[in-house]
Amino acid sequence: MAIHMPRIIKKSGDVPKGYLPVYVGEEQQKRFVIPVSFLSQPLFQDLLSQAEEEFGFDHPMGGLTIPCREDIFIDLTSCLRN
Repeated sequence: MAIHMPRIIKKSGDVPKGYLPVYVGEEQQKRFVIPVSFLSQPLFQDLLSQAEEEFGFDHPMGGLTIPCREDIFIDLTSCLRN
């Protein structure tokens, strides 16, 4: 069984069509690029609700900020990919 990690793309212009940059982490944030299809998943929508409460939906670097630990985010996105 393979573990699928969300893509980590460093440059802001490197977001493929159908993907969205998100920033994850509690103290130090890491940028991930996820499929837009994740936005309709109930588990991901819970994270978006938390993000809206804490940060709103405006991020100066052009993506959403998700207030959770990186390991939890990776576990969640692995579940969504399966």
